Amino acid sequence: MNIIGRLTADAQVRTTTANKEVVSFSLAVNDSYRNKQGERINQPTYFDCSYWLSTGVAKFLAKGTLVELTGRVSVNAWTGKDGKAHAGLNFHTSQIKLYGGSGKNSNAQEKPEPQKNKKTDKENGTGDLPF
Repeated sequence: MNIIGRLTADAQVRTTTANKEVVSFSLAVNDSYRNKQGERINQPTYFDCSYWLSTGVAKFLAKGTLVELTGRVSVNAWTGKDGKAHAGLNFHTSQIKLYGGSGKNSNAQEKPEPQKNKKTDKENGTGDLPF
């Protein structure tokens, strides 16, 4: 199964009691539709995700990052301290595709200045070709 969404917080690396490391993060997947009155309704679904293959990916999984995950879903149900029943969706991730940053402005990511005195594509003889 594949899901696409944005991280709700930075990913965390934790160590299990069996001394295995896992990357944990939460993902919001938005479903958008119009109701009978024509209003746009956004309905997010949240997944608690785990990735066991490599902890190095955690540095790329920042809040707001758009990702596509491949894996399987499971449901977790529990009774809270208040006695109320709760449920959550878990996503056991086997593959992660990054589609972009969080959209935050950062001074460290400045655009490079265009280089001068370079020949244009037409001057090089490549014209309008897309390759």
